[in-house]
Amino acid sequence: MRGRWSLILGAALSALVAVAALVSLVWTPWPVEALNVAAKFRPPGAPGHLLGTDHFGRDMLSMLMVGARTSIAVAILAVGIGVVVGVPLGLLAAARRGGVVDELIMRGNDLIFAFPSLVIAILITAVLGPSATNAILAIGIFNIPVFARVTRGGALSLWTLDYIRAARVAGKGAARISAEHILPNIANLLIVQGTIQFSLGILAEAGLSYVGLGAQPPTPSWGRMLAESQTMIALAPHLALLPGLAIVVSVLGLNLMGDGLRDLLDPRLRRAR
Repeated sequence: MRGRWSLILGAALSALVAVAALVSLVWTPWPVEALNVAAKFRPPGAPGHLLGTDHFGRDMLSMLMVGARTSIAVAILAVGIGVVVGVPLGLLAAARRGGVVDELIMRGNDLIFAFPSLVIAILITAVLGPSATNAILAIGIFNIPVFARVTRGGALSLWTLDYIRAARVAGKGAARISAEHILPNIANLLIVQGTIQFSLGILAEAGLSYVGLGAQPPTPSWGRMLAESQTMIALAPHLALLPGLAIVVSVLGLNLMGDGLRDLLDPRLRRAR
């Protein structure tokens, strides 16, 4: 029951952010590029500005809506890179367990883990320049070993089962067994891990934008909104509180949803209940 409520609450919070991002594709209360210095620092509830305005007179609600779109887009693409590259590598390592290929893949994962996503972003930015695309690359590269390890760990426990032996006796190769038998049975692990990495992707995007390595102006970003507001907290606290709250709601919702999905999809937890 607790897992179900965690899933419902997490899905509701995540849906709120997702709806704001989708609506921003076709409508925002004000154009995010519109500057109105005469209306700067309007507090929440000001006429025409439900959540107030920033130091350039831009509407905060509009900025938060487009910022949600930026964060979600970066996180989705970064997780996609991790899944597309990491899952096949994990399946290959499990199929060649104990061999040279397995060892090379796992040591490569260790090498990537030695460099945090921020360090990878700095390296990429030094060559290509700061942008949302480079933030996606940095976060996506860091996601590859995560999905590779989760996939390998889940697959290893299945390769010793009788129905896998039967498939091998029937003449199926490692690639076919991985696609038809291994991957469907570890999909629940990958879904839960994907939810967790999605929340971490949003947090990482905000962190990279905060230090100037993520989305660049005029594209709104929650992390850059925090960075720009840190010297004006006493004057207009809503400039920092609102994007900070948006990040908290997004990450909390996805983590709760991940916990709920884990409780729902894990057969061991179902048997315990």
